Amino acid sequence: MNKSELIEVLATKKGITVKKAEEVINIIFNSLSAAMIAGERIEIRGFGSFVINEYKGYTGRNPKTGASIAVKPKKLPFFKVGKELKERVDK
Repeated sequence: MNKSELIEVLATKKGITVKKAEEVINIIFNSLSAAMIAGERIEIRGFGSFVINEYKGYTGRNPKTGASIAVKPKKLPFFKVGKELKERVDK
């Protein structure tokens, strides 16, 4: 399912316009993004949680030339599946 399909499902199930459903979905996604940018953990019970994993910088290697390169520290979002969702998918 992609974003436009999610908007269609919301509009159909709640009997609202596609424009209004798109606005609601955008508010949710923007709020989640802002929370993650601020370093907050997001937990949706029964679904899962989003956290930011921080990785330290290290010395890597260019696979083509073999030259050493410095890889900068980085932060990446990580999703951990909730117990209920994991059980539902496994059935």
